[in-house]
Amino acid sequence: VQLQAYGGGLVQAGGSLRLSCAASGSISSIGFMRWYRQAPGKQRELVASMSSAGGTNYADSVKGRFTISRDNAKNTVYLQMNSLKPGDTAIYYCNADLSVAPDKWGYYWGQGTQVTVSS
Repeated sequence: VQLQAYGGGLVQAGGSLRLSCAASGSISSIGFMRWYRQAPGKQRELVASMSSAGGTNYADSVKGRFTISRDNAKNTVYLQMNSLKPGDTAIYYCNADLSVAPDKWGYYWGQGTQVTVSS
């Protein structure tokens, strides 16, 4: 099982980016899917999460600007980032609760994707 994140890049302040993260492998079920970020010299922080039923939560710093969504048929989670600010610059990581068999759940991380917002 692996998570593959992509979609990062360099964008000017006020711009938009859409991150994607696809889970692949022998997957039985997917629970929560999340996006974290880590800026240089800072701890990794939770940006947004989405349950399998569609419930969402956001960090206060991104509310109203970022939208998390998922396509359960494609085992993919997205993060639409609008009105980007230089403070959003970070490596973004996806994360998911996955089961490879009934009652065998694990906590999986994707590789990071760099988002850089220039002023």
